[in-house]
Amino acid sequence: MKQDKLPDLQAILFLIGIQEVGQLRNKYTKEEKQDLMHVAVCQLLSQDGYYEFIGQDEDNWPHFKLVRALPRGTVEEQENLLKEKILEYFSRVEQPLDPTSNN
Repeated sequence: MKQDKLPDLQAILFLIGIQEVGQLRNKYTKEEKQDLMHVAVCQLLSQDGYYEFIGQDEDNWPHFKLVRALPRGTVEEQENLLKEKILEYFSRVEQPLDPTSNN
């Protein structure tokens, strides 16, 4: 199967959200998809101190609070920031576990 088009930013955020929530299902409601993308954005921007993880709810969904004003900019600048954070996210996720570590 040939892939002619790269996934868009929303699709990547959706997948990161699924990874962070840890609940893979066959179908999600539109609201759940939006919530998953929001979880992804919060996770990505928490690395720079914009959001802080505050815990999980009874359904194990992560919750964050805004602790620093988000940078203003054009839509393109905001998308570029998210793309940069996505690359950092996957470089962290991709790191192999150290077999000598106790973690």
